[in-house]
Amino acid sequence: MITADDLLELPVAPRAPAGLRSLLPANSVAVSIVIPAKNAAAYLAETLASALTQGDVGEVIVVDDGSTDDTVAIVRAVRDPRLRLLHNDAAGVSAARNLGARHANGEWLLFLDADDRLRPGAVAALLSAARGAPRAILVYGDYNTIDGEGRQIGRRDLLRGRRKPSGDVLVQLTAGNFIVNGGIVLTRADAFRAVGGFDVSLRYCEDWHCWCRLAAIGEFAFAPKLLLDYRLHTSNTMNAAVRTPQDFLPAVARVFDDGLILARLPEGAASGLRQAAEIHLVTYSAMQAVRFGRYREAFAYLAMIGRLSLGSLPRAAIRVALARFGI
Repeated sequence: MITADDLLELPVAPRAPAGLRSLLPANSVAVSIVIPAKNAAAYLAETLASALTQGDVGEVIVVDDGSTDDTVAIVRAVRDPRLRLLHNDAAGVSAARNLGARHANGEWLLFLDADDRLRPGAVAALLSAARGAPRAILVYGDYNTIDGEGRQIGRRDLLRGRRKPSGDVLVQLTAGNFIVNGGIVLTRADAFRAVGGFDVSLRYCEDWHCWCRLAAIGEFAFAPKLLLDYRLHTSNTMNAAVRTPQDFLPAVARVFDDGLILARLPEGAASGLRQAAEIHLVTYSAMQAVRFGRYREAFAYLAMIGRLSLGSLPRAAIRVALARFGI
């Protein structure tokens, strides 16, 4: 059996022709930003401003998911012809994103959470990376973290020069979601629709599952820049202060029961990749526990990793320690 520690040496299965890899035109391509919003009044105005000041953005679509606060009023108060408002009737964040994508006119989609904010030039940086990798159907960058008041708490700027995978990334991505936040991603609209969008049956990690399906049909490209301020607080979509590994396991089962993904993985790799994904998510849970001061839980999660794979424990412990310092 191939284990989690063997993954870096695995070859990647050949790609199936998908008809989705046309060259990016030299001129600017319209980008549609989709913002699902439910009771997002506290941060939405800041999020909208960060989106509407981006170059190359043809439209910003806010999908209200049954808000009972001033979310809708905030959107209607913004006088910008690129801003559109849709209603989702509290069907959930994945359904809201899918609805926005169905109504989008842009060739590229960016899914921005209603409490995060794009950094100046973020979309331009992603489009530049896309032009440098014309076969890519998804381009992504990096992020830093802020608190509920908008103060920077992350120190990921110390990771200058860090590279993440580009090209054929399916093996690495099924082993763990290295993208983390959809606000740092541009994905080709035709490719997103071809894979069916976000799975509405998943409550958590639905983005990871979608990225894996996209990686099964095309190439990715990484732009090594901090493009997003990712807000960490107890009321965001992930509710990171209280989530446990058990919340994420349904997504692991979904990824490794997905025929499109499995058909593109190297033969015999799925078992080891699944173990790696579980370790990744437990490590993520430990990192979040440390960020919110729940050290006893963090140690319990590290012990869980040791039981899954003793060889994976040192790297996981380093990542958890770095999370204490915002890295």
